[in-house]
Amino acid sequence: MKSHALLVGLGIFLSRIAGLVRERVFAHFFGNSDAGDAFKAALKIPNFLQNLFGEGVLSASFIPVYAQLLAKKHDEEAAKVASVVGSLLFLLTSLLVLGGVFATPLMIDLIAPGFAGEKRELTIKIVQILFPGTGFLVMSAWCLGILNSHRRFFLSYVAPVIWNLTIIATLATWGSQQGQFELAETVAWGLVVGSFLQFIVQLPLALRLGKKISPSLELSFSHVRVILKNFVPVVISRGVIQISAYIDNVLASLLPTGSVSALAYAQTLYLLPVSLFGMSVSAAELPAMSQATGTADEIKDYLQKRLNKGLEQIAFFIIPSVVGFLLLGNLIVGAVFQTGEFQKENTNYVWMVLVGYSIGLLSSTLGRLYSSTFYSLKDTRTPLKFAIIRVVVAALLGILFAFYLPKYFGLDEKWGTPALTAAASLAGWIEFYFLRRSLNKNIGSTGVSWSFQWRVWMIAFLSAATGAAVVHFLMSEAQHVILRAIVGLAIYGILYFLLGYLFKIEQAHVLVRKILRRIR
Repeated sequence: MKSHALLVGLGIFLSRIAGLVRERVFAHFFGNSDAGDAFKAALKIPNFLQNLFGEGVLSASFIPVYAQLLAKKHDEEAAKVASVVGSLLFLLTSLLVLGGVFATPLMIDLIAPGFAGEKRELTIKIVQILFPGTGFLVMSAWCLGILNSHRRFFLSYVAPVIWNLTIIATLATWGSQQGQFELAETVAWGLVVGSFLQFIVQLPLALRLGKKISPSLELSFSHVRVILKNFVPVVISRGVIQISAYIDNVLASLLPTGSVSALAYAQTLYLLPVSLFGMSVSAAELPAMSQATGTADEIKDYLQKRLNKGLEQIAFFIIPSVVGFLLLGNLIVGAVFQTGEFQKENTNYVWMVLVGYSIGLLSSTLGRLYSSTFYSLKDTRTPLKFAIIRVVVAALLGILFAFYLPKYFGLDEKWGTPALTAAASLAGWIEFYFLRRSLNKNIGSTGVSWSFQWRVWMIAFLSAATGAAVVHFLMSEAQHVILRAIVGLAIYGILYFLLGYLFKIEQAHVLVRKILRRIR
């Protein structure tokens, strides 16, 4: 598990670093402007379709069936499954892209009802440009499903680096030559080109591993019927989750200018640990869990052990991420985004939005692994049920927190955005509670032990507080925020692993021993 999770994590790390560079360059040219809001809002519709029919759905419905056929050495049947799923996705996304381009003007008011005039027109243009790129990203996710099932994790998760670099190159080339509105359209075209490149770089290896893959719509094939049966509830489940993000975006569009951009900037940082530690472990575990064989009790015992080990591995990295965002978030946001149009006041605002997200960071990442365990058991309905609960709670709390809490406490309307992310986090904890309780009834007791948690929380707070104190008392505000962030985070990271070693936390022990062996 560790080696596969490491490959996934490394690929995601590289793509996320490229993503952070992309967002920094984007922030330099757009800041929290109308054009920035329009671009971030426009991304929601294509992202909705990508997440709906792409990686998440394929992970839940396609990979468990395909990986099990490979485990049983039924390569020809596996190739048939991959062929039909790929053909169906291509047909479905082609229709959606074509329909989406023409239906965009009707959909804009659904994602950004607060936009008007030129800002609204720009959003429409960007969405229409982005739709073709969505199709390429969905097919890229099909390649990812094949590669992951064959345990080729690195390429599929590092491929988005090309997507990010294409957008960065577009911004660097035209950023100083065009105004913000024109540049937003140009960047949208760069995104489409990047989407195509992300797909095409994975396709040759996916076809080679899949061997006899060819266009097919043989829906009567039994394994395909299983996938289609699971596909519908997973699509609905992913759709429900996307609806939650959509609601947040709609509510943010009704708040002051900059709210949508701030939400997107904070999401970029929030999703970094989710992807690195939550997704990496979950992605590596799903094929392994899906290939479990034996009696019902043996499978339950196997899943329970893998799940508990994975949860502990995730928690070891996510807890310090939460603490880092809380105590050092201003330095992190400033180091990544503070340049050009993005000034210190923007940094502090995005930090508060990030704090709201941080409240639910642990529940989101642990919840991913619980959902993967359900999917490995080919149970797609249970995660759907709890996802619906999460969305309903998030919507109700979001309206209450975003529009009523700031007024109640006499705060400016812009503080509705941090309140909005806090509401989403609380809803995430409710979903996690139900996922864990339900799975425990199925396979036995699971979770991260309290003895492990309190030690990790304690050393994380001690380490982060030390890093923050050194920066605050020994460094000047005149020094560049990147330098202050490097110092604060370096102290934090070194202390965290050293204290983890002293408190005999297994994950820290393994890493420190490896470092000491290399030094010697």
